[in-house]
Amino acid sequence: MFLGSFRPSFDLNSRRIALPKKIREYLATNEIILSFGFEKCIFGFDTQAWQSQSEKQLDRPITDRASRDIRRFFFAAAEYIRLDDQGRFVIPSGLLEYAEIKSPTIIGAGDHFEIWDEKTWEAHKLNLGGEA
Repeated sequence: MFLGSFRPSFDLNSRRIALPKKIREYLATNEIILSFGFEKCIFGFDTQAWQSQSEKQLDRPITDRASRDIRRFFFAAAEYIRLDDQGRFVIPSGLLEYAEIKSPTIIGAGDHFEIWDEKTWEAHKLNLGGEA
């Protein structure tokens, strides 16, 4: 299970980030899947958790508009990412732009982790407990 909050090393010019060791410990392989997340963050999944989450989305009826929209949002931006030996990887530019990340914070969210811009995460935390 992905837990905790971290401020990893990050180079904005190269888009290279180091995934914290406590997050890497829960990965089955040295591959992750990144995709758009809600509230302007990036979702990060272990390959097994991605498969499970994908199956849940694909079980929803394609005739339902909300189901189609979630699939499009979830799958269109998804990318397989291979970590190097130190757990570093390059955040794809489209995801980085979507989440407007300048200074990243990585948080555990149970079955996945999320990458937020530090200021966006701090503002979001102030609103937790409000509307869903």
